[in-house]
Amino acid sequence: MKSRMISLPDVIEEIISDCEVCYVGMIDREQMPYTLPFNFGYAEETVYLHSAPTGRKIEVLRNNPNVCIAFSTAHQLYKQSEKVACSYGMKYKSVLISGKVEFVEDFDEKVRILNIIMRQYTHSGDFSYNDPAVNNVTVMKVRALKTEAKAFGY
Repeated sequence: MKSRMISLPDVIEEIISDCEVCYVGMIDREQMPYTLPFNFGYAEETVYLHSAPTGRKIEVLRNNPNVCIAFSTAHQLYKQSEKVACSYGMKYKSVLISGKVEFVEDFDEKVRILNIIMRQYTHSGDFSYNDPAVNNVTVMKVRALKTEAKAFGY
């Protein structure tokens, strides 16, 4: 199987759009890794996230906004020999994005971002929101400072 690095923005966007969740790696106050799955949206080299307004992840991100976000899709088990364990492997496509979390407070910007997130799952970005829902959700964005992508077996 061959592995290839990917740098084309449209291929990277395609890989990300095929994902159901992303995994956000953070560093807590004890300098230990802390990783959580998130629903997300992606547009213009920026990952958009939403969350409840309180909790450990919010505390961790406010203390240290540096993150690495992992996307992985197109997983396919392959084998050369059914009886030889070491001949098995997994095809995949993945993207890593490093950046800093920015908390979004502007109401209209939050709505715009929530629509980007909804587009990831519904392929539509034209939703209405009531004021309490928007005011009571934490919305974050991570502009890609570094993007790495790889396809193994494809």
